Amino acid sequence: METTLKRTERVVENLNRALHHIFAVDPQVFLIGEDILDPYGGAFKVGKGLSSNYPDRVLTTPISEEAIVGIGGGLALCGNKPIIEIMFGDFIALGFDQILNFASKSVSMYGTKLDLNMIVRCAVGGNRGYGPTHSQSLQKHFVGIPNLYLFELSPLHDNIAVFEKLVNLTYPCIFFEDKVLYTQRIYADGLIDDLFSYEFLDSAKNFARIYADSFEENNCLLISPGGLVPRCLAAARELFIDWEIETQIIVPSQLYPFELETIIDLLADSTHIFIVEDSVAGGTWGSEVAHQIYSSLWGKLKNPVKLVHSKNSIIPSSAHLEKQVIVQKEDICNSVKEAVLYV
Repeated sequence: METTLKRTERVVENLNRALHHIFAVDPQVFLIGEDILDPYGGAFKVGKGLSSNYPDRVLTTPISEEAIVGIGGGLALCGNKPIIEIMFGDFIALGFDQILNFASKSVSMYGTKLDLNMIVRCAVGGNRGYGPTHSQSLQKHFVGIPNLYLFELSPLHDNIAVFEKLVNLTYPCIFFEDKVLYTQRIYADGLIDDLFSYEFLDSAKNFARIYADSFEENNCLLISPGGLVPRCLAAARELFIDWEIETQIIVPSQLYPFELETIIDLLADSTHIFIVEDSVAGGTWGSEVAHQIYSSLWGKLKNPVKLVHSKNSIIPSSAHLEKQVIVQKEDICNSVKEAVLYV
């Protein structure tokens, strides 16, 4: 479908509009979660207005993540399309058993393929001072589960199109929403700012590419989930202005399975490739992407693929300590400069 993005719209408003659209066009869609009824509308107001318009399809619950996901799986098994809201992504660990051992397995363990449409939305990420129990990015723990798809919110992708895809995916999926994006403006019409533009590389608009308008050579390529777009953009701006290093950023909507083929030529043509993610090193989404790149381009890469991670630590509450743990603009800049200028 054609994009409906407006540059004046905040990400949370676009997300809210997407949910209202999905509820209006599909009576099988439900929203289940904690404190999601109006006037509160959820901790970040993503579901605001839904319970007033669709009181029978918005189900508020006590604190009970495993039960919430389990109910969602049961509704999906009966042909409904539940959207589960996990207030803070840290708590999705409590629903892990229902996702791993029930929802994802149910797709293919009954002898024939079973359509199971269930979206688990969860607010993730730090830089808000919420401390170790409300700031994690747990994407890596869900990579590689059969029949489970992973997606991430970005300021580039139109959530109306994204959610139209997700509610009809026929597989359970998790939609990660970095909290810092909610209040930021959506990008539209291919424009980022006075220096950068963006485009989509595929007809499905899965992969967005951000590039400097004066782009001339494939020097550095950053691959990043949507939550890191603001930090990658800030790093790319500094690298371009202060160090004359041209950097492109690839932002996928679908994290896993990761469909490398769309960007394979771009990867082969890049001098340096970096994968940036908010996750402690070890078995991460980024390492999965790097594995795919090595498997497809071994012998053609000009330099090793570099991974930029969070530090091996819990996430502190104090702002100055939190910045030392979670990936910041400076971490990205330093990794690029180390590879480009000092090799």
